[in-house]
Amino acid sequence: MNIGVLALQGAFIEHEKVLDKLGVDYTELRQKSDLDTKLDGIILPGGESTVQGKLLRELDMFENIKEQIEDGLPVLATCAGMILLAKDIEDDDTKHLSTLPITVTRKYFCSMNIEAVRNAYGRQLGSFYTESDYEGLGEIPMTFIRAPFVAEAKPEVDVTAVVNDNIVGVEYKNQIAISFHPELDESTKIHERFLKMCESPTVAQA
Repeated sequence: MNIGVLALQGAFIEHEKVLDKLGVDYTELRQKSDLDTKLDGIILPGGESTVQGKLLRELDMFENIKEQIEDGLPVLATCAGMILLAKDIEDDDTKHLSTLPITVTRKYFCSMNIEAVRNAYGRQLGSFYTESDYEGLGEIPMTFIRAPFVAEAKPEVDVTAVVNDNIVGVEYKNQIAISFHPELDESTKIHERFLKMCESPTVAQA
């Protein structure tokens, strides 16, 4: 098995460490030619979605990744990766890969039910740790760092995790998108779930 890890910006190294722990091979995706490698899945890491989207276009990687996901390549998207996949971004006309029928908000929330404010990267408000249920996995650790969340999910999307009444995890066909950072916690359950999807991509597309 070979997993492509988008390595243009953000927390990709932490995902690679989890894959190393699980004994899974990976390829860093840094340029268009890297996409010629046979991939069984792809990880879109946290970071800055605007920067990542811009670099994907400038490096001529955007359409290839979009087409592979639409053709059924399993994908795990964390934090900014969720924004890249979303069909719509609240209060923003920007379109990225648009493969996942959700609307995300760049507002974030913290461990208390306070009023959400505009996302401001570089500030620590909205970063917290909790443990909560994830569908099919039970209670797992969740580390949030200025996390976006799902404002609306279409009926065909499976909501897999909710924290403080905010949707923070969804799955749709071959796509897993979460607001938190499983690569920063000891649990490998999210990555293992993703890898099982990569082993049976035809099931994921059903």
